[in-house]
Amino acid sequence: MTAQIIDGKALSKSLREGFKTRVAQLGAQGVQPGLAVILVGDNPASRVYVGNKVKACEEVGVRSFHVGLAADTPEAEVLATIARLNADPAVHGILIQLPLPPHIDPRRVLEAISVNKDVDGFHLYNVGGLVVGNTIFPPCTPYGVQLLLDTTGTDVTGKNVVVVGASNIVGKPMALMLLQREATVTICHAKTRDLAQHTILADILIVAAGKPGLIVPQMVKQGAIVIDVGINRLPDGKIVGDVDFDGVKEKASWITPVPGGVGPMTVTMLIENTLRSAERALRMRQADDYQDWEAPVIHPVTG
Repeated sequence: MTAQIIDGKALSKSLREGFKTRVAQLGAQGVQPGLAVILVGDNPASRVYVGNKVKACEEVGVRSFHVGLAADTPEAEVLATIARLNADPAVHGILIQLPLPPHIDPRRVLEAISVNKDVDGFHLYNVGGLVVGNTIFPPCTPYGVQLLLDTTGTDVTGKNVVVVGASNIVGKPMALMLLQREATVTICHAKTRDLAQHTILADILIVAAGKPGLIVPQMVKQGAIVIDVGINRLPDGKIVGDVDFDGVKEKASWITPVPGGVGPMTVTMLIENTLRSAERALRMRQADDYQDWEAPVIHPVTG
């Protein structure tokens, strides 16, 4: 058996074509969706990621606001910038490019973003919403993975799903989203003993550990669906995932490549969430009820 490829580039391209129609419909009603991306410092990788997001916005007609701040910018100034963007009706989504400089508390910064503009899905309100199934904006990477799984035609109900990696950005929200679809989910992490004992039971294996070559063929069940979220740069410059692609593709039924699998979907779902925010804001404005849509203010727990 050689696995069928789950093509994230193709799905992303198809979705973005549909986005252009939605942007045009919003434009006909006087609304241009806007995404603000805040970059603090001059991390080379972050600059590339921000550039990709700005380019994707331009491709579909979403207005991008690139806010560049120096690496030594005080946290208070970053929070003031967010407050300004929260109040700007032309901005429908706000994204903080991580990582932040060490003197800035990422939790404090992320929680300062209005839940109505939290298109990355990182605010406590949106994260908590995943537990009960009514988050406003699902986090972009797990959202993209969910759509990639849908393209295989697989019903995840009752399936054994193993998620390798327990980050707040991918692993945990991914598990919650699959639980909402009634999958049986196991989360593995850095301290999981005998990882292969868990992965070999997976009907669907989702790997987001950040370790190249972590998953080898003998760890994968025959016919499993394998989603590789990892993006790793080797010393020779080659980009690879967390899965031994060449070996595992001979056992899996479906597999995502790296690059070209999950990566393109993450940016695409960021645009999807921005459009959703603009559409929600328009509906509430038309209903003259925008304030009723505002989520409650949530203060971070300290201590």
